[in-house]
Amino acid sequence: MISLKKRMGRHSAGHSIKHQMIAAFVGLLACMMLALLVINGNFLEPYYIRNKQTQFIDIYGKLNEAIEKGTLTDEKVANSLVHLAEKSNTSFLILDESSGTVFTNVYDKDMLKNQMFGYLLNQAQKDSKVLKSTDDYRISQSWDPWNQNYYIEMWGYLSDGSQFLIRSPLEGIRESAAISNRFLIYIGSVLILLAVIFIWYFSKRITDPIHELALLSDRMANLDFDVKYTSGGKNEIGELGENFNRMSEKLESTISELKKANNSLKKDIEQKEKLEQMRNEFLGNVSHELKTPLALIQGYAEGLKEGVNEDAQSREFYCDVIMDEATKMNQMVKNLLTLNQLEFGDEDISFERFDLTELIRGILQSMEILAQQEEAEVIFRQEAPVYVWADEFKVEQVVRNYVSNAFHHVSGAKVVEVKILTDEEKAKVTVFNTGMPIPEKDIPHIWDKFYKVDKAHTRAYGGNGIGLSIVKAIMESFHQKYGVNNYDNGVEFWFELDVK
Repeated sequence: MISLKKRMGRHSAGHSIKHQMIAAFVGLLACMMLALLVINGNFLEPYYIRNKQTQFIDIYGKLNEAIEKGTLTDEKVANSLVHLAEKSNTSFLILDESSGTVFTNVYDKDMLKNQMFGYLLNQAQKDSKVLKSTDDYRISQSWDPWNQNYYIEMWGYLSDGSQFLIRSPLEGIRESAAISNRFLIYIGSVLILLAVIFIWYFSKRITDPIHELALLSDRMANLDFDVKYTSGGKNEIGELGENFNRMSEKLESTISELKKANNSLKKDIEQKEKLEQMRNEFLGNVSHELKTPLALIQGYAEGLKEGVNEDAQSREFYCDVIMDEATKMNQMVKNLLTLNQLEFGDEDISFERFDLTELIRGILQSMEILAQQEEAEVIFRQEAPVYVWADEFKVEQVVRNYVSNAFHHVSGAKVVEVKILTDEEKAKVTVFNTGMPIPEKDIPHIWDKFYKVDKAHTRAYGGNGIGLSIVKAIMESFHQKYGVNNYDNGVEFWFELDVK
């Protein structure tokens, strides 16, 4: 899981949708800001000049209209013309050469008059650029060395032959363009920062569920169906997550059924070959193992009947022996029936996925009394859950047999240790107890029915040599490995289960 997260982290760092969205939107916004700066710097002044030409022509038309109607001297008309010119930051001067009358909206009318005469006499300013020219007027852009400024100027003749000059400085628009560009840079920087924050937030809301779905699909590919989509949502991603959850449940159920069907098929094939041999062997073993307890019961019962001992204590001893042997026989018959069902394949095996750690912890808790009786120290350090595929009830039988066997044979330091070792495919359970190792000559036979390494010790605690045979039958029904390892200070029994 850690390696998966690292792999996803490396992928998302270079190619994640979130980073691509942030880069795309921020890049788009930056390009728009750059385009605005370029447009503002290169096209604002020409636009302003064209607009000024329109204003000049409008003022020219109104002045001509006032001349034609003879209302130029009317105070209301004059104020209207002055207001119109000031509103557009424009200066004008009209000179009636026949009467010497001057009409203007500036105080320094001599400067404008000299400028107008210079243009009318074709004495244009240096670097003057003609923008528009007609029979009645001309519009140009020029540099005024006296004012150290560029101007747009219009001069010519009105309909009554009066001379006129209209001019407006360009310095204002250039300064406005520079201020506007600085303003755009400041505002653009703030907008880009805000855009990064908002885009990061909204892209995270989109990409986090997608990232979760990617992790979910990877774990499902490894047959881990415990993980579920939890981000929710009513959009298409949320609906896709719900579909993943349903697919996970159906796949888990289907795999469980397939494993069960596969296991049943294997059992059917093996059952036909072993059935007759197992029945004959079973009858022979039962008859052999029942001889000793039946002989003891019969002997002690006859003794009681014939009154071998008259005292009450002796009779009680005879009865205890009979009851003890009957109990052992009863337990042996139960174990034989269980073993018979396993070997004949009559018992149904249901494969399911369960937590092996929790199962072992429960078994050890239920066997605490036996541990106390043997004064054994039980060690089980596994904390994290380990999920496996098997029949949970039969795995419990295997673990109980191993642990019970360990308690009965523990000696020396009197330690019983249970471990779970895992890899990508298997979980291996080991049960170790300190004590005497099993003789090498006995190891190949300990899984056989009724085989006892130490017959006296086995009979003392009521064993009948069937427990490990049951383990063998269960593990072979699972088609899994099992075994035993000898150590200098003890014995370790183990078995394996699938984690996928």
